[in-house]
Amino acid sequence: MRPTVRSVRFTALFGLTTLAAASLTACGSGSGGDPDTVKVSFKQSTDNSVKVMDTYLAGIKKQFEKANPGKKVELVPIKAPDSEYYTKLQQMLRSPKTAPDLVYEDTFLINSDITSGYLKPLDDYLAKWQDWDRFIDTAKAAAKGEDGRTYGVPDGTDTRGLWFSKDVFAKAGLPADWQPKTWDEVLDAARAIKEKVPGVTPLNVYTGKPAGEAATMQGFQMLLYGTNDGTTDPLYDKSGKKWIAAGQGFKDSLAFVETVYEEKLGPEVSDALDPNFGTKVRGELLPQGRLGIALDGSWLPQDWLEGSGHEWPEWSEELGLAAMPTQHGQAPGRVSMSGGWTWAIPAEAGNPDLAFEFIKTMQTKANAQKWYVANSGIAVREDVADDPAYVDAQPGIEFFTDLVEDTHYRPAYPAYPKVSVAIQEAMEGVTTGDKSVEEAARDYDEALEEATDNQVVRK
Repeated sequence: MRPTVRSVRFTALFGLTTLAAASLTACGSGSGGDPDTVKVSFKQSTDNSVKVMDTYLAGIKKQFEKANPGKKVELVPIKAPDSEYYTKLQQMLRSPKTAPDLVYEDTFLINSDITSGYLKPLDDYLAKWQDWDRFIDTAKAAAKGEDGRTYGVPDGTDTRGLWFSKDVFAKAGLPADWQPKTWDEVLDAARAIKEKVPGVTPLNVYTGKPAGEAATMQGFQMLLYGTNDGTTDPLYDKSGKKWIAAGQGFKDSLAFVETVYEEKLGPEVSDALDPNFGTKVRGELLPQGRLGIALDGSWLPQDWLEGSGHEWPEWSEELGLAAMPTQHGQAPGRVSMSGGWTWAIPAEAGNPDLAFEFIKTMQTKANAQKWYVANSGIAVREDVADDPAYVDAQPGIEFFTDLVEDTHYRPAYPAYPKVSVAIQEAMEGVTTGDKSVEEAARDYDEALEEATDNQVVRK
């Protein structure tokens, strides 16, 4: 049955990947210089061949300028690895001299930026915008601050799973319809690839600080959230409003990462700690059959569509998809993480009204659907999610939309970005072999206490 917003339980949907940043001078004198020009800052792929966002925004710019004679749109691309993008974006938001009118904001960072006073509440605009009623409630919640006000308009969500090469699996004697039930089955498949298919990286799990949020979310949390029964958050105690120290599930997740790199089932450590390694995974390793299994996100096909620079129309025939299993196969049997991005207006924006008009143009049903398909995203508008043309637009959409039923979202409270870095440091320690699992977990607890002002509970 085709999944729709009504047939898929959109619970725990939102909390994010990727790219962005030129120098701060890219914004010139800031957004307020010309009242007829809206400056739109966005994340640009670190792969020069991938122009998905650039192409989409260029089309919206043309549409907006035609509908609003005398108004102009200036696109301000930011190009950098994930962790650098977030840093540069926050630097831009601090001053009216550098703040654009509109920014692309990851949901994991939005509460931190709200607390810092970098973003403008949008409630007055949203109250007058009929299309806002089309967005699912969990998507709306992703852009809400602790003050109850909304600071961004989501442009889609995502899920994560296991991508695998059918050709590599055939050479390793593994089934083309592989659906692992436990972590051990994932590792055993990687071991079979290592033994029987030389020259191929068996398994990629993003790790370490250079990978940024990809390490935390695609890597660690896809493990951690599969260590319990799925009914409680293993990272944050919501009832007690405290972060959870490294328990057995946390250590088991680190041990999985340690095993991948200690047994050389993953990429070379120097490659894994390259901030641009994700670009290589999507642009080279998977298309060229040099990677057996990738623990990665639903958005990968955007790099392989026509005009992407890495056209790979055969990907749906050459790659298989499997859900990431829970640790021991315990219910619900699979795990996914969901995030997403929003369009937000900086507090220092010179032309906020014009910026929201640009958001409205981007988020018509037709334009939103075009974007979801172009970037392999999962719809957060009910009218798009219920449209058969969207579900049938691309292989994989149905698979990744179905994962929403068992997905989790990050505890995206103000301290989360610092907690995420502490997780990356723990992963990096066991990846390089510089720390044992116990040492990495101990150091994480110390960093967690500092990051959260000692709002920590041990379970």
